Amino acid sequence: MGIGSGIALIAIGAIVAFAIDIDIAGIDLTMIGYILMAAGALVFLISLVMMMRRRSAVSTQRTAVDPASGERITTRRTTDNGEPLA
Repeated sequence: MGIGSGIALIAIGAIVAFAIDIDIAGIDLTMIGYILMAAGALVFLISLVMMMRRRSAVSTQRTAVDPASGERITTRRTTDNGEPLA
């Protein structure tokens, strides 16, 4: 489920809550619509949070000494979602 699923649940819930005017014994369509809208909002927010967590950059710095020349070598590497950045 993603952002699109959340929006779809919100839209379907709004249609069920506000646009459908059918009386079914023992079933409250307005409440079902509100529940669908709340579930859609929850899915939408969780999808946004998960997308923001994925966009993290990690910088790694490694320092070593070349045994032949005694020169210090520093390597820096930055990755975004596990893939190296250019």
